[in-house]
Amino acid sequence: MLIDTHCHLDASEFASDRGAMLQASRLAGVRAFVVPAIGVGHFDGVHRLVQEHGDVYFALGIHPLLVDGSADEDLNRLRKAVKAAMNHPRFVGLGEIGLDFFVPGLDLERQQHFFVEQLRLAKEFELPVIMHVRRSVDAVAKQVRRFRPVSGIAHAFNGSSQQAHQLIDLGMALGFGGAMTFTRALNIRRLATSLPLEAIVLETDSPDIAPAWRHPERNTPPELPGIAQVLAELRVVPVEEVVAATAANARRVLPALADHGR
Repeated sequence: MLIDTHCHLDASEFASDRGAMLQASRLAGVRAFVVPAIGVGHFDGVHRLVQEHGDVYFALGIHPLLVDGSADEDLNRLRKAVKAAMNHPRFVGLGEIGLDFFVPGLDLERQQHFFVEQLRLAKEFELPVIMHVRRSVDAVAKQVRRFRPVSGIAHAFNGSSQQAHQLIDLGMALGFGGAMTFTRALNIRRLATSLPLEAIVLETDSPDIAPAWRHPERNTPPELPGIAQVLAELRVVPVEEVVAATAANARRVLPALADHGR
């Protein structure tokens, strides 16, 4: 069973064909979709998706790229939303949270504050985390080591092997998606080949990070089987092995997925 562990299906890019796209995803073999909210203004849209589709799971969080435009009160709003979601069977945890050291001009101190407070929340409620780690793996790992969330995913991982193992040792899985399909993505492809398969989950990050055969078009979850095939080819194993292992990994680090499809 294929699980897309990171897709922003609430994005406006899907407004015109969301239902058809989800049906195409299911026909392609994708059986579960994890949609991380990126800010308090997105919580209602994510909730609507979950109500309408029984195979959509959700996380709640404030994305590092939205921190500069977020009020301090948004952390309280997030806490209330998390508390209200705790009994929902398809609530997977805190996300998308983290740090972004790539985009220039961001308030890094404010990013750190929001990330730390959201990790505190994950620790308080014993929830997994779905983390944005662009050019920030060491700083993210430092805070994960400090707060020790129960598990989670480092989304769109593109760090070093040493950094990968630091996160794996902290109970995190690493998300691999469309970037891996580009032959010029040498570091990501080396990691996809050399890291333990038990540490890898699959994702599309739809509508972003389209695979090589779709770039620069909109990315969608029906591309996930092709991404799985690339990972299988890189590792020289049957694609069925990749599909089974990555789904098991997703269930392990996001326990709300554990009973889906069984």
